[in-house]
Amino acid sequence: MTAAPARQLVQFGAGELTDRLSEALQVYVSAMGYPPSTARQRRALWLDHMRRPGWRAVGWIGAGGDLQGIAYGYAGAPGQWWFEEVRRGLQASGGDQAGWLTDYFELTELHVRPDTQGRGLGEGLLRALLAGTNRSTVLLSTPEYRDNRPGRAWQLYRRTGFRDVLRDHRFTGDSRPFAVLGRTLPLDPPVAR
Repeated sequence: MTAAPARQLVQFGAGELTDRLSEALQVYVSAMGYPPSTARQRRALWLDHMRRPGWRAVGWIGAGGDLQGIAYGYAGAPGQWWFEEVRRGLQASGGDQAGWLTDYFELTELHVRPDTQGRGLGEGLLRALLAGTNRSTVLLSTPEYRDNRPGRAWQLYRRTGFRDVLRDHRFTGDSRPFAVLGRTLPLDPPVAR
């Protein structure tokens, strides 16, 4: 008799993620430490993202069928809000727009439930999501960590070769500073730990 796996990494189609969207948004809210009402505000945005070219999503499903982690992204392009915000930041800082904002995959969301963090789920999501894209680079934004010790997300991104593209960027409508990180694709093979 074999035991069921503790969790399984799966690829989601838009319909499958839509069916589990409330659960996915709860993973997002708990991982980010946001108030529960944030899930309602983000629902329409996540649904809109599912219609973008190159959209893909992966998730971890626990042995009991619960969603433990979620990641998705799509092909970045001019006219998209995030693209325009990053272009504005790069213009202001004198950064390399042409190099980064051409042919990139936007890693839009990557979240692991806090009670399952520290077990390699984030890296599994990252690798599975990016393995299926045909873009030459990947970009993401993550809150700056300031004087605190870098959190798990920062450690993951640094360990997998992401470098600074833009630091202390303020997205329109959000007073918090963010870092935009990027790297070429494909990812390097995992390093044994």
